[in-house]
Amino acid sequence: MNPKVDELLSGTKKWKDEFAALREIILDCGECGLEEELKWGQPCYTFQGKNVVLIHGFKEYCALLFFKGALIPDPRGILVIQTDNVQASRQIRFTSLKEIVELAPVLKEYIRQAVEVEKSGQKVEFKKTSEFKVPEEFQRRLSEDPVLKAAFEALTPGRQRAYLLFFAAPKQSATRESRIEKSIPRILDGIGLND
Repeated sequence: MNPKVDELLSGTKKWKDEFAALREIILDCGECGLEEELKWGQPCYTFQGKNVVLIHGFKEYCALLFFKGALIPDPRGILVIQTDNVQASRQIRFTSLKEIVELAPVLKEYIRQAVEVEKSGQKVEFKKTSEFKVPEEFQRRLSEDPVLKAAFEALTPGRQRAYLLFFAAPKQSATRESRIEKSIPRILDGIGLND
C-alpha cells in the first residue's frame, strides 16, 4: 500500500467506499506483482513500471480503467470504451459498492488477464493518422493554403491526430471553422494543440 494513495483516499468524499473496495480487490491480487502508485491524481497499479489498471471516479460512476483493455478477453461484455476516440483503454463502471462486491471474483480475473497482457508484451494496434477523418472545413483550408498544408504535415503524427480530433468534435460547422482559425497560427509555428 502506498501512503500517497492512503492520503488521497482518506480525503475522498464521493465514491470513498467504492474506491476502498476496488483498491482492496486489486491489492488482493498479490500474485500479480502490481505496484501501487499515484498518477494523474488517481490510484494507479503498475507491473514492472508499466501502467496496468487505474481507479477513477466521475460524477455518475466510478471505474477501473485497464490501459490495454482492448486486448483483454471480455466474455461478460463489461468492458466499456470511454469515448469514440479511445483506442486502447477500457473501463468497468460501477454506481454502487454492491456492484463491486458482487463482481469481485470477476474483477480479479480481469486484473490477472491485464497483467498477463503486459507480461506478454502485446501492444495495441493504433489507427494511423491517415485513417482519421479530416473535417471538410480543414481539408478545404489545406487545399487552399500550401504553406498550412506543409506545416500540418511537418507535425508529428500525434500532434496531427490531436488537431483532427479537436476540429472534428463540434457538431456545427461554424464551431469547427472557429477552432481551425484559432489553431492555424500554432500549426504554422509547429506547435501541437496541447503543447
